[in-house]
Amino acid sequence: MPRLPLLLSGADNHVMEVRGLVDSGATVSVLPFSIGQQLGGKWSESDAKFQLGGKLSRVASIPLILTAQVGLFHPVRLGFAWTQSDTVPIILGLNNFFQQFDVFFYRSELEFEIKPRK
Repeated sequence: MPRLPLLLSGADNHVMEVRGLVDSGATVSVLPFSIGQQLGGKWSESDAKFQLGGKLSRVASIPLILTAQVGLFHPVRLGFAWTQSDTVPIILGLNNFFQQFDVFFYRSELEFEIKPRK
């Protein structure tokens, strides 16, 4: 599975190094509860909720915007469906990771490459 190391930071400027699953089949990016909390997220049941699919369809989630830095690329703002569960991995999905980066999968070599969008 393609995992990407990146630095995430929240509104409180706390920075955390994480590894996210690069998933071109995921509609949205997903963040586990404890990581969002550590980055300064405040859970509120009244916030707009995402309806996730598959095995996450019963897990409550709300939007959380973080700053992400991948390697030496300029930091970008990423939106996540912040879940109320720690059983989910960090997923980097179409909205909006793939809108910020071009991703190239080299399946036969078990490698992938990313570049900032132009």
